[in-house]
Amino acid sequence: MLTVLDNPLVRRDITFLRDKATPPDRFRAAMQRIGTALAVESAKFLGMRTLRVQTPLEETEGYAIGHDVILLPVLRAGASLVQAFIDLMPEARIGYIGLSRNEETLAIHEYYCNIPALTPESLVFVLDPMLATGGSMCSTLERLQERGAKRMVIVSVIAAPEGVKRIETAFPNVQILTSTLDRGLNEHGFIVPGLGDAGDRYHGTV
Repeated sequence: MLTVLDNPLVRRDITFLRDKATPPDRFRAAMQRIGTALAVESAKFLGMRTLRVQTPLEETEGYAIGHDVILLPVLRAGASLVQAFIDLMPEARIGYIGLSRNEETLAIHEYYCNIPALTPESLVFVLDPMLATGGSMCSTLERLQERGAKRMVIVSVIAAPEGVKRIETAFPNVQILTSTLDRGLNEHGFIVPGLGDAGDRYHGTV
């Protein structure tokens, strides 16, 4: 299932990300704000458990997160969303997966993988600003399933219809959350209009 944010502030910040004249500092700031909006929306996937707490006046019912929250950024660009999620979900554990794509064949190569031990209560948020062809994401979801993941949510900043369709076909039970759905992919597999390479622009390595 696909959820697209409907937020005027996010639309403004997407414009900052798209503008090729936006310098790295403003790009990072906009990405942080969008990440916060995505993290807030992601909270709807979290289960809750009740507990009792003592206020200064009486005992009352309170709530705690009912899931073992795992953040899995896809390197490098996925690292740009981690801080926003940690700010709101400080109890989360963090793993990393590194994937590279052959720009000619679009083949996916995994060069790093460190996923925390998963439990039946684990909810994995896969963080990747760009959901393009869906190839890298499918590889990531397959690896998570091998590790026993049952509940996974994809969080992206920009998605292409082709990638969304691929995920929905291969992993129909995986939720997709994005801040905008773009027109599609060009002949090189890049999202258009897009914003270029999110990792390079975030890290200032363009």
